[in-house]
Amino acid sequence: MRMSELIGKEIINLNDGLKMGQVGDSDMIINPESGEIHSIILPNRGTFVNLWIDRQKIVVPWEAVRKIGREVIVVDLDHTNPRFRSHSF
Repeated sequence: MRMSELIGKEIINLNDGLKMGQVGDSDMIINPESGEIHSIILPNRGTFVNLWIDRQKIVVPWEAVRKIGREVIVVDLDHTNPRFRSHSF
């Protein structure tokens, strides 16, 4: 699959049904040697107040991707999972 085919797809968390963001509004960490996607970095969608104060990002490991559909990417993330954490960039 080409990266251009991912752009515009909504990322949905299977665990809680949360719309996490959209590919295109996000960044990706890609292995330069293999071209494989390592993770998707999404802006933290907080409240309006948090928009100005909190500059954290949510890192979604590629291993969490369960299904890529025509319009969505389904990921399986549990907030207690240490791989699903916020990072300041």
